[in-house]
Amino acid sequence: MIQIDNISKGFGSQQLFTNASFSIGRGERIGLVGRNGHGKSTLLKIVAGLEPSDSGEIHFPKYYRVGYLSQKLNFSAPSVLGECSKALRKNEGGWVETHKAEAVLQGLGFSQQQFDLKPEALSGGFQVRLQLAKLLVSHPDLLLLDEPSNYLDIVSLRWLTRFLRSWSGELMLVTHDRAFMDQIITHTVGVHRGVVRKVPGGTSYYYSQVALEEEFHEKTRLNQEKKRAHAEEFINRFRAKATKARAVQSRVKALDKMEELESLEEISTLNFSFQYAPTQSKWLLKVDDVSFGFTDELLMKSISFSVGASDRIGVIGKNGRGKTTLLNLIAGELKPVSGSILPGANTEVAYFGQTNVDRLQPNLTIEQEVQSVNPSLTRTAVRNICGAMMFEGDTAEKRVEVLSGGERSRVLLGKVLASPANLLLLDEPSNHLD
Repeated sequence: MIQIDNISKGFGSQQLFTNASFSIGRGERIGLVGRNGHGKSTLLKIVAGLEPSDSGEIHFPKYYRVGYLSQKLNFSAPSVLGECSKALRKNEGGWVETHKAEAVLQGLGFSQQQFDLKPEALSGGFQVRLQLAKLLVSHPDLLLLDEPSNYLDIVSLRWLTRFLRSWSGELMLVTHDRAFMDQIITHTVGVHRGVVRKVPGGTSYYYSQVALEEEFHEKTRLNQEKKRAHAEEFINRFRAKATKARAVQSRVKALDKMEELESLEEISTLNFSFQYAPTQSKWLLKVDDVSFGFTDELLMKSISFSVGASDRIGVIGKNGRGKTTLLNLIAGELKPVSGSILPGANTEVAYFGQTNVDRLQPNLTIEQEVQSVNPSLTRTAVRNICGAMMFEGDTAEKRVEVLSGGERSRVLLGKVLASPANLLLLDEPSNHLD
């Protein structure tokens, strides 16, 4: 059994949770839920030993192994299969069962042809899958997964669901896909208003309990306010009458003993609009006969299309076929092998790229990252954008390196808002968002 005892954590003036205590029994699969920025990923990192808590302790059994799905991609092997096989345990004689790595890779959607590719040649989505595959084949006692379903297609998601349902060890899972979570977990741990609580069963039961308790709290508070108002009215009305002195004193004592419940603080949500850069152009972008490949084998060949004013274009295709690469080309992060990409006369591009790529500087604060894309913005304007992204007050001074995946997504979104644009490029913008 794993015991979490009185764990507290805060950043500056923001207290995420206080005196969190719960246990994880043998074979339990825990779903960790809560609003973005309330501390789910931070709690996961504390359990993984990657983030210190402000107070409290975690007790593990002897020789217990913890595995954490890191958002940082670091590959060193010359091939995909070699990189995944590095995580396998060695058997007697030093040999490893590479067939286990092959089975997990195939389950996550890798083809045999991809086994021999360099990990760096994979698309961003497949690089995340490789990171997940490495963790699964290492078979730790406790599996800590933060948004493992991001970048998975339906077939791979079904395979991962079956794999995790049959997981023999313990599991803690963070995902905004509640349907996926409820198929897997045995218990729910919720982080809400600074309180961490564990309940048996899926997320629906937990959220129904929270709703009932908050409704009861509000009804009780309103009822108490009415009683307090009546008591104060009686005291003020009869304070000067000697015949009512005993009754007045009784009401005063009752008022002093009455518990005063505070109104529940409103939980902030995303509230923003994109800044539009006016343009009279009928077209914003023309892609003319563009070809591109990371190797001699072209990923795309002789592509041509234009983006007109008010067009909303969906880029679709199987993972690894070049969707993100196409956006990177349009954004100017990559150069085509041949052909041209011509923006319109007044085209202003804003790019929301995948968060598994190092698009943010770890040592900068949220405020500094937002300011970096538009130095002409006043600090008040930058702080307003940070506030719209749910980074109010001192929270905007948190460094990127301590942020969760969801928080990093909101920083990237804030950078998009900081620059007026008329052509938005959005690559998986819903990942990590509740």
